[in-house]
Amino acid sequence: MAPTAIADLGETIAYSTGQKLEDVSDAIDDVNCIKYDSESKFDANKDKANFRQYEDACDRVKNFYKEQHEKQTVAYNLAARNRFHSASRVRPEMTIWEAMEKLNTLIDESDPDTSLSQIEHLLQSAEAIRRDGKPRWMQVTGLIHDLGKLMLFFDELGTQGQWDVVGDTFPVGCAFDKRIILPDTFVNNPDSKDPIYSTKYGIYSPGCGLDNIMLSWGHDEYLYHVVRDQSTLPDEALAMIRYHSFYPWHREGAYREFMCEKDWAMMKAVQAFNPYDLYSKSDDVPSVEELKPYYMELIDEFFPQKVVKW
Repeated sequence: MAPTAIADLGETIAYSTGQKLEDVSDAIDDVNCIKYDSESKFDANKDKANFRQYEDACDRVKNFYKEQHEKQTVAYNLAARNRFHSASRVRPEMTIWEAMEKLNTLIDESDPDTSLSQIEHLLQSAEAIRRDGKPRWMQVTGLIHDLGKLMLFFDELGTQGQWDVVGDTFPVGCAFDKRIILPDTFVNNPDSKDPIYSTKYGIYSPGCGLDNIMLSWGHDEYLYHVVRDQSTLPDEALAMIRYHSFYPWHREGAYREFMCEKDWAMMKAVQAFNPYDLYSKSDDVPSVEELKPYYMELIDEFFPQKVVKW
């Protein structure tokens, strides 16, 4: 879809679909906050229980994961990647800041439960990282980590709206580990009965490295593929983008059999990043205009070509 067509998608996607997506995404974050802890400084005095709305989120999360777990198959993931890499796909071109502004349309300003825009959440994450004295590459990673949700706007990617955009990620092509959230909901996934995909190693081999594992398709995986070859971000930043929703791995200890030496360092990076995503949402609302000059310079440092092909 050409960029001009994207602008004409209208309020139905920009508000209704987008707000439903954000409701699910926030509910998932609430549940993910339940057990996770970190040595980050900015959240040291925060009561993590304030981020739990488990009873309210429970049914929504269960229904979401049931659908996701039934539909995230090897076949679907291969098709999604084929659509992304297709030579015939017209890739919209935007700067990082333009992409942030585009993502802002996913928030319904009439929603009484939240006044936080996408840009404000991204700036909250980046500012928390900045206040803790983390490196500039990590600050820009916090700024862009949710931009993969732009896939919702691009019809040619075949996005279904929720189950293939947000949520915890996990490998496909091997057995679904019991440490994935709500593991019993994989029972209706056809891969769970496949003679190869249902085995412990599936189509992979021990120690092959997570770079060679196909993770369930969603906004993390999509953004990773977008920025991997279009930025100067280090491997740690790419791991933060790709793996921060891979909770079965970095929090529950699953899929360690596939790790290579590099992955142990990447896991530490992801674990260091996650609190800035989960716990920064209660921080004061940042001033977009005041912070924009600093982050525009930061973006240019790591995206020297300025315009990104999405």
